[in-house]
Amino acid sequence: MIEFIDFYAEWCGPCHAMKPIIDEFEKVYSGKVKFSKVDVDKNQDLAGKYGVMSIPTYVIQKDAKEVDRKIGAVTKDKLKTWLDSQLG
Repeated sequence: MIEFIDFYAEWCGPCHAMKPIIDEFEKVYSGKVKFSKVDVDKNQDLAGKYGVMSIPTYVIQKDAKEVDRKIGAVTKDKLKTWLDSQLG
C-alpha cells in the first residue's frame, strides 16, 4: 500500500480548494492508499523533515520512502492520474 501525505495549513486557500477532492479520494482509494494529513503549523518538525517549503504539498511514499511529490493545487483529473500511476 502507498501512503499519500497531504501537507496543509488552515489559512491556505489552495489547501481548502483541494480538501473536497482529497476527502473524496480517501473513499475511492480505500484499502489501496493510506491518506495522512499534516498541518504544517502544528507539525513544523515533520514538515521540516520532508523539506516542505510550499503548501499544499502532496508526498507519495512506498515502504516508508518518498517516491514522488506534487506542490500546489492540481485538478482532480491530474491528481487521479498521478495516484493511479503510483499504484502501478
